[in-house]
Amino acid sequence: MAYLSSSSSSIYSCTECGSNLNLNSAYLYPPDTYFDAGNRGTLSFSALDASKFRFEPEDKIRPFFETIDYWGIQRKRTKILCNGCGYLVGYVYDDGPPLTNSAGQFHFGPSQVIPRAPRYRFKKKALRITSQT
Repeated sequence: MAYLSSSSSSIYSCTECGSNLNLNSAYLYPPDTYFDAGNRGTLSFSALDASKFRFEPEDKIRPFFETIDYWGIQRKRTKILCNGCGYLVGYVYDDGPPLTNSAGQFHFGPSQVIPRAPRYRFKKKALRITSQT
């Protein structure tokens, strides 16, 4: 699937109900940006219109891996649900680009560098992307 550049004006809609999610391509991270929580099959934004979504905290206690060298037991993240139909379109992660070049707390990797910017990660299969003409 081709990435749409931030210079093109795109409309991002929910695949389930078709409602416009009002995502702005200007806030789309470039496809080569590395994130601890991964970015395969997803599009990541640095900001969004919160009125178009519902947010639901998720707290799971089970092993998960962020990188090859870093893993955890408890994963806290926030689900992003379409306000129109309640369909799960993505997650909020606090793992925007690291604010320092540090190896992190106890040298566990960049995910431990605090504070991190929130990143809104949307599943590509949950978005219908059309070009605005």
